[in-house]
Amino acid sequence: MTRITPPRPVDIEALFPALAGFRRTATRLHPRPGGPSAQDSSVAGPMLWPADEPWPVCTAVHPKGTGYRMADVRRARLIDADSQGRDKTDEERQALAGLQRATHAPEIRDEDPVPLLAIAQLWARDIPDLRGPEGYDLLQVFWCPFEAHGPDQSVEVVLKWRRGADTRGTLSEQPEPAVVGRPECVPERCVVHPEQITEHEYIDLLPADLRDAIDAWQEDLLDEGEGEDEDDDPFGIEYGSALSLAPGWKVGGFATWHATDPRPVDCRTCGTPMPPLLTVHHVEWDPASASWAPEEDRRPDLYRHVITPTKVYLGRGYMRIHTCPTNPWHPHQLSFQ
Repeated sequence: MTRITPPRPVDIEALFPALAGFRRTATRLHPRPGGPSAQDSSVAGPMLWPADEPWPVCTAVHPKGTGYRMADVRRARLIDADSQGRDKTDEERQALAGLQRATHAPEIRDEDPVPLLAIAQLWARDIPDLRGPEGYDLLQVFWCPFEAHGPDQSVEVVLKWRRGADTRGTLSEQPEPAVVGRPECVPERCVVHPEQITEHEYIDLLPADLRDAIDAWQEDLLDEGEGEDEDDDPFGIEYGSALSLAPGWKVGGFATWHATDPRPVDCRTCGTPMPPLLTVHHVEWDPASASWAPEEDRRPDLYRHVITPTKVYLGRGYMRIHTCPTNPWHPHQLSFQ
């Protein structure tokens, strides 16, 4: 099923033609719970992974047996989905009570290697904004589900680029860690519905004269909106939230810096500015402002399933993986908001 983002409330380039120089495409993934195959683009679906190739593992030293059982996280989500609209049974409540942080696997030492989680599989044939090494058409994303890595104390991300046609003998049962740091580090298995859209640069990174003109326009909107009907909320056409950067999981596009001042993300190998490759966002859109909600999802009975489909929440809600446009083999970097 396709997902179509409605036109923006205002044609911002018509008002500010200079924004055409600060335009970039992005592909919204629109993940929704489902059963993808190893041949599909997906979030947390099965990977097209050769049976004779070692599965990626975390070798960093940090607690790996203390946290939440992966099996309990899965069970709790099934119970939550099955009991929607009715009271939970005593058995279900007892099972949910078992979802607790504890040392569930004392036999796993801090230095032991543990399997990484499969996070996303993305094919270039499906994702027009996926830019990888020449000749590689498949990206596989993994992370360690313990926020214990690097200065940001977050997950450790591993990227694997492949030539899909060269991959044979797919692994039938893919490893998972027995314990995870938080349930919010575990993505729900989702099919994706890619849709290419146009974004514009974050407002604080625009030239000063253009930024000032947009700010003045927004202030005029607020003044005009005083005393108007609540449904005519001037914040609904604010540049940052409604006109420039799409929420949700996406490939390409620009980065938002709404929670901090913008900071450069430059390649540590060659110094080239690194745009986002993949953005991981905890919501598909802000329920208070539904202009980014696809036409197909504008039903109240669907909101529970489509606003937070992946169940992932990292940082303050946003995590981005940046890669070098000059050489995608250079080490990637993460940024958070």
